[in-house]
Amino acid sequence: MNQKIVIAGLGLIGGSLAKAFQKYSECEVCGFDRDGGALSAALSCGAIDKAATGDDIRSADCLFLCLYPQAAIDFITEHLPLIRPGCIVTDTCGIKAEICRTLPKLAAEHGFLFVGGHPMAGKEQNGFAASDADLFLGASYLIVPCGAPQRAVDFLKAVAVELGFGGTVVTTPEHHDRMIAFTSQLPHVLACAYVMSPRCPEHPGFSAGSYRDVSRVANINETHWTELLIDNRKALTEELEELICNITEIKNAVALGEAETLRGLLRKSRLVKERLGESCK
Repeated sequence: MNQKIVIAGLGLIGGSLAKAFQKYSECEVCGFDRDGGALSAALSCGAIDKAATGDDIRSADCLFLCLYPQAAIDFITEHLPLIRPGCIVTDTCGIKAEICRTLPKLAAEHGFLFVGGHPMAGKEQNGFAASDADLFLGASYLIVPCGAPQRAVDFLKAVAVELGFGGTVVTTPEHHDRMIAFTSQLPHVLACAYVMSPRCPEHPGFSAGSYRDVSRVANINETHWTELLIDNRKALTEELEELICNITEIKNAVALGEAETLRGLLRKSRLVKERLGESCK
């Protein structure tokens, strides 16, 4: 692939995309970031070929919005006159509802092509310093077409193949947000609630894999995640209610010493994992 790629936002995901394009493609990569340090670091290590200008947006084949949802919308609104007709604009936001309400309308009015995107990869660390060209190897790339023509969707599928993603999933904004509430947001909420226990500071010497696995994603960017959780409040609230109900059943069985009830609940969870072909070890 030999295209001109402009990346707005050189944090963990944007920086990793820039490095991946440089490592695995022949694309020219230009970058925007309001953090001068991130921009300088990206230039210094060769993640981007140059700091992007308005002229680069005018000539871009694809514009990646690696920003928080509202910041992504604001970036497009601010730069609308520069985006050429036919340019493929995509995002990397973890929630699609607002993005997919707003950007397809702007695309239709101004001639660019918007396709929602969400690389299912990340780390506990944030910022360009944590970015990695191989972050996406084997990961799933979610694509939300939002009415874009098939050629735009196919372009992003080709990007996913080139950068080493394990596969693509095409979905709707509604299904995307419902599933992300379960697979991503709920575990983050659970981890945060878990480490709020007064026992948490005392865990050294008493903890092993279980503590590490449950608490890992509590190392969270609270600004970013507050926006994501509130933007997806309906789906996430439903998932939280389901979790609270399940925890309450287990709590009641434990509190009342109902061994058979507790065995049944634990067996139910084990069988779910086994049916999915996932080890509980």
